[in-house]
Amino acid sequence: MKGNIFEIQHFSVNDGPGIRTTVFFKGCQLHCLWCHNPESIDDKPGEFAFVASKCVGCGSCFRICPEGCHSIADGKHIIDREKCTFCGKCVKMCSGSALSIYGDKGMTVEEVMSEVSKDRSYYDESGGGITLSGGEPMMQSGFVRELAEAACAVGISVAIETNACCKYSYLDDVKNYIDLFLVDWKASDPAKHKEYTGMSNEIIYENLCRLNDSGKKVLLRCPIIPGYNDNEDHFRKIAEITKRLDKSIGAELLPYHSMGVGKIEKFGLEDRVRYIVAKPPAKETVEEWVRKCRSYGGRMVNE
Repeated sequence: MKGNIFEIQHFSVNDGPGIRTTVFFKGCQLHCLWCHNPESIDDKPGEFAFVASKCVGCGSCFRICPEGCHSIADGKHIIDREKCTFCGKCVKMCSGSALSIYGDKGMTVEEVMSEVSKDRSYYDESGGGITLSGGEPMMQSGFVRELAEAACAVGISVAIETNACCKYSYLDDVKNYIDLFLVDWKASDPAKHKEYTGMSNEIIYENLCRLNDSGKKVLLRCPIIPGYNDNEDHFRKIAEITKRLDKSIGAELLPYHSMGVGKIEKFGLEDRVRYIVAKPPAKETVEEWVRKCRSYGGRMVNE
């Protein structure tokens, strides 16, 4: 079995406790308007990246590409990503490091474990481990189970970032190998959740309750997008969920950031994703959001 792995990021500090290695899975059934990893939504293997500011105009990619993917139009470097076979010839020849390829080859459990095990000493010292992220890891639940089981077998802690928008049987099958579930809660109103992500949230809430009742450690992670879900009803519901999930760690509010905006052009996603361009909130605004949740009895982990 091979996993469709997009990237492996070392020394992560925001994806669970301690120092972690984050394994990014490709493919997601949701299409969140504010996704900060829009390049991982499509489940096809591989994404071709181009950073125009690094291009030195040497023309090497034009000459070496066997598929004729590169061209110039109105003085702009155009890339036909549909033609790309991910041969990597242009990447090797690019003198400005403007071109790169992500996740074009599947990885076995052994290959992933070989990579993440390089950081084993950091896990042991910091209480960290590996975090399975995406995209949506549970779209590859079989590979998730094998990888998590392999990590557990050698004493490496496993966390998973998931939207939990799947059959509970998938989560039930892997839960014994997962130490921490980081579950997204994007909007409380089912209709709004569907508008913003493409799917309703009823199954997510049900799965949250079932994970909690099974005794699993859960942290609710709530991206807050100004003008979309920064409202009293949402904050009240977040608080209510933390009270229902009595065995959970609580909830964390994640303020919107515009990381995904720059990826639209980098990965040529203009025709594939619809993205919110908003202004990240001020620190004082985020603090007020947290206070509101706490005023409704919410157990918040934000400082």
